[in-house]
This record gives sequence, structure tokens and C-alpha cells, in this order.
Amino acid sequence: MRQHVLVVEDEPDIQELLKLNLTMAGYKVSQARDAQNAMALLKAGQVDMLMLDWNLPGESGVSLVRHLRLSARKNWLPVLMLSGRDQELDKVMALDAGVDDYMVKPFKMRELLARVQALLRSAGPAAPDEMIDLGAIKLNHAQRRVTVHGQLIDLGPTEYRLLHFLLRHPDRVYSRSQLLNHVWHNTVELQDRTVDVYIARVRNLLESNGLIGAIETIRAVGYRFVKPAAAVSRG
Repeated sequence: MRQHVLVVEDEPDIQELLKLNLTMAGYKVSQARDAQNAMALLKAGQVDMLMLDWNLPGESGVSLVRHLRLSARKNWLPVLMLSGRDQELDKVMALDAGVDDYMVKPFKMRELLARVQALLRSAGPAAPDEMIDLGAIKLNHAQRRVTVHGQLIDLGPTEYRLLHFLLRHPDRVYSRSQLLNHVWHNTVELQDRTVDVYIARVRNLLESNGLIGAIETIRAVGYRFVKPAAAVSRG
């Protein structure tokens, strides 16, 4: 079955260009011109990835992503944002809203297709035998499920990739640039502080589910995941 990409873009020329190239690359493509129609399409059928512009009629693309991340049903959906905004603050704002990748217009179609493939691959099925069990926290990579004290926690694709990487290397310190390389694969031109945004998000999710102190900040170096036996848990 072909993977399904929903393109939300209000400029007809760009919308058709994206549809043509995605279709030629083997994807099924649906189109919407605003956030309201996009949400209707998301609710109506199976979509594997969302590609959207920042500036849309009515509700912005960033606002749409925020609403999407609040939905447990679609929280996992990979999101690629296309925008004419090229400032670092704009990229951080989009990532903080829940965007997984960000491309500045004008973009090269070959690079866009490579990023689409990377996002869909990272959100797709994983090896069924990969399990991480650190006691209080467990990860099933095939199902992309993380539980803390037996409770399932909601993670978007980027938060999942970040936590997965840290769990695979407990007690090892990684710099921000190393995390950008391992988790984002340097596909987005980001500064190190972007890592701080996602670390804070994952840390808050763990703490709100009773696991305190699991992600430790090493001043002037980076971060590490502390094995739960060394962390303070709240029952």
C-alpha cells in the first residue's frame, strides 16, 4: 500500500508541484488549502504524514500542529513544515509546536523527497525484537510505545526518537551537537538550543508520569539519561 501524504498549501502552483513530485515518487497525495479542511481529511481517513505551510488562510500551520499534538489519535503523525520564514526563532517556534522537520522556501525538490522518506521511515514499523527495559521505564520499539511505571506516555515522533536514543545509551553524556547529529541527522539547520526545547519536553513528560531526574543536564557539556535505579521516582 502506498504511503499517504496530506499536503496543506494555499498557493495552487506550489500545491500542484508538490502533488506531482510526490505522486511520481510513489506516494498517495491528498490536498487541503487551509487548516479546517486539513483536519477534516485527517479525521476522515488514514494519513501517514502531514506536509504544510506556515501561513495558511485562517488558522496558521503552527496552530494546526499544536492542535494535532493534543490529539492522542494523531499525536504520532510526522509533520514537515514548509515556510518562507528563515529565522532561527521561527524554526524553534515550529519545532516547539510539534513540527518534526522544517524546510525554508524555496526548496530543492530532491532534498524535500529525501526528508519525506526519512520522516516516514522513522515513523514506520521497527524491528519486532527491539525492547528496552530499564525497570521503571520500558520501550517497545516495534509498537513505538513507552511506559513509565506501567503507564503509556504520549510522544510525538521527534520526542520518541530522542528518548529512544537516550534509553539505548543510559548514563552516557551527549553534547547538543551530538544529539542533533544522532536524532535529527542534521537535516534541519538548527542551533544547539533546539535540543534544549526537546529535552525539556521529554523531561516534562517523564516527570508528569512520575519519573523525576531521569534526564540530567551536565553543565557546559550536554545531557544524559540516568538509569531509573539512580533516579528519584514518585509512586
